[in-house]
Amino acid sequence: MHRRSLLLTLLALALAALGLVIVEPAASAAAPVRVMPLGDSITAGPGCWRALLWDHLRSDGYTDLDFVGGVADGGGCGYGFTYDGDHEGHSGLAATALAANGQLPSWLAAARPDVVVMHLGTNDMWGGYIPTDNVIAAYTTLIGQMRAQNPAMRVVVAQIIPMHGCATCPEDAVELNRRIPAWAAGLTTAASPISVVDQWTGFDVAADTYDGVHPTDSGFRKMADRFHPAVAAVLGGVTPTPTTPTASPTPNPPGGCTAAYRVISQWGGGFQAEVTVWNTSPRAINTWQVVFAFTEGQRVTQSWNARVTQPAATVTALNADYNGSLAPNASAAFGFIATWTGANTAPAASCSAT
Repeated sequence: MHRRSLLLTLLALALAALGLVIVEPAASAAAPVRVMPLGDSITAGPGCWRALLWDHLRSDGYTDLDFVGGVADGGGCGYGFTYDGDHEGHSGLAATALAANGQLPSWLAAARPDVVVMHLGTNDMWGGYIPTDNVIAAYTTLIGQMRAQNPAMRVVVAQIIPMHGCATCPEDAVELNRRIPAWAAGLTTAASPISVVDQWTGFDVAADTYDGVHPTDSGFRKMADRFHPAVAAVLGGVTPTPTTPTASPTPNPPGGCTAAYRVISQWGGGFQAEVTVWNTSPRAINTWQVVFAFTEGQRVTQSWNARVTQPAATVTALNADYNGSLAPNASAAFGFIATWTGANTAPAASCSAT
């Protein structure tokens, strides 16, 4: 042992004389935190909230990040910065279907996430066919699958953005969102915390989506801004405080009501259209009125579910006796048949309520 120590000392002196030093091997760098965005078409394409969230976190100094998943969007959001486009967003994905078909475990095994950021449930609420209890049970199944892959999985779950794609959608989304905080509070643990992000409050369907469901750029920016502090807290090692049950999410900012116009079908000389009215105020409304103008000679010939008049180009629709009262985020629809010649451009509809 003494001879070996002497040889090592002589070797070190010789190397030092040559201007060389013996250094210890560098410690391995910490592995990046692997974050999986999970959801439906709102997460998939273009899903630009992911790009904006990535940029927010990098600006915070979280440089050891790796967004993971079996899908890559190719970086097409056009914000002028590069980002990690990997995700697990799938158009049409429903939480109930994902829990039933057992596909998530294979995605988790391939991606090996440390954190899952989930906005999922919109397709489950579509049309009012799937009970909210089933969606909550599916969430529980998915959390179990995440923890089976990683017992220390950290999960960020969104109360979904408002949706107005069907008659029952607004109320069903409210009910799901109302249930999520209590569900998360009952399932969160110190080892595998679940934090809830309110993506509902302040999200304006009329301004922040292009079809009542899918976000525009302003909608994606709001989503990223809401996810940002929750994900940053998780990355910083702060265990989210278990959530407690809350009242129904705060509806859209006061504004009375909004109206969306769409053509149901069209044929030579005629068409059928539908206008859906949503109460976007935080209180119930008793009456509503929709006004729009046809600029290409269209004429309404018959209508239903509203009192429709058209003395000239302007069309005015007043609620019927049975559909004027709408709770917050509730909706009503009326329809009509009209004639057209040459062109049939959809008008912009305005709504007022009392």
